[in-house]
Amino acid sequence: MNILVTGAAGFIGSAVCRRLLDKGDTVVGLDNINDYYDPELKYGRLKELGIAKEDVAWYKFAKSTSDERFSFIRMNLEDTQAMQMLFANGNFDLVVNLGAQAGVRYSITNPQAYIESNIDGFINILEGCRHNKVKHLVYASSSSVYGLNGQVPFSEHHGIAHPVSLYAATKKSNELMAHAYSKLYDLPTTGLRFFTVYGPWGRPDMSPFLFIDAILHDRPIKVFNNGDMLRDFTYIDDIVEGIVRICDVIPEGNKDWDETNPDPATSPAPYRVYNIGNQQPTRLMDYIKCIENAIGREAKKNFLPMQPGDVYQTYADSSALGEATGFKPDTKLQDGINRTVAWFKQYYNL
Repeated sequence: MNILVTGAAGFIGSAVCRRLLDKGDTVVGLDNINDYYDPELKYGRLKELGIAKEDVAWYKFAKSTSDERFSFIRMNLEDTQAMQMLFANGNFDLVVNLGAQAGVRYSITNPQAYIESNIDGFINILEGCRHNKVKHLVYASSSSVYGLNGQVPFSEHHGIAHPVSLYAATKKSNELMAHAYSKLYDLPTTGLRFFTVYGPWGRPDMSPFLFIDAILHDRPIKVFNNGDMLRDFTYIDDIVEGIVRICDVIPEGNKDWDETNPDPATSPAPYRVYNIGNQQPTRLMDYIKCIENAIGREAKKNFLPMQPGDVYQTYADSSALGEATGFKPDTKLQDGINRTVAWFKQYYNL
């Protein structure tokens, strides 16, 4: 297939591009390479895909030197005219939208960035798919949408009416916008709620990177809510496998839809949402212990209260994804952390 992957210089997006290319697809990658975190890490991921930093320019295609089926363009999702032209000329069969302004805490200090990328940008994706006969839109949502929901494990059949950060609110908005387009224009859309993704080439604003870097440099780590938190850590390879498999599962309308008892996970329109999580919530202190084991050094810990926008726990019920694809995430946390620490040391020559 001919596939557009947005966020292609990002942690998940670059890994998805690699996997799709290995599968035999033709891929166009898009990213604006903003400075939310060190752009050199993004250029490093692109280099793994055969795109040299010096070949990257705004609104110009760069061809991969390692795989002729991959090309990359630097562009903002919210640039309506440029996105219209990209879709009109791209002939995309499938769109995997992983481009977004990420981060819960940053959404508190810079909310406008989230509206521009996650709302304005997403409507351009939907419009591009609608007007250019895209067969399936797969897009990133987040476990953050569950917000104040305390019923665990989190199920797609639960309501998501109470987000606790603007980031989560924009991801919930994406799901609502996608449903409207599925219903109005018969556009098949699938939203994927990711649960705490980690692994090599990960984002430096997330805890694995922050903790590994601090421990290796003998700095204290910040342990929020005094360590009393749980996260459903999901290894990058499991996330990628789930994304690639769900691309081939084009949603159909729920023939058993009951409008008197509507199911948030489905619709009479060709619309679905799925959790992708490891289904094994881990206590924060146990997670830190895994990093200490991988490094061979105990962390100095600075215990702090809960941060605004954080939730106490995430815990995925990924059974629907398993039923749809025959796959469920299963990488053990210690194994994934070991690989992440090994990559970190190699990348930063430590």
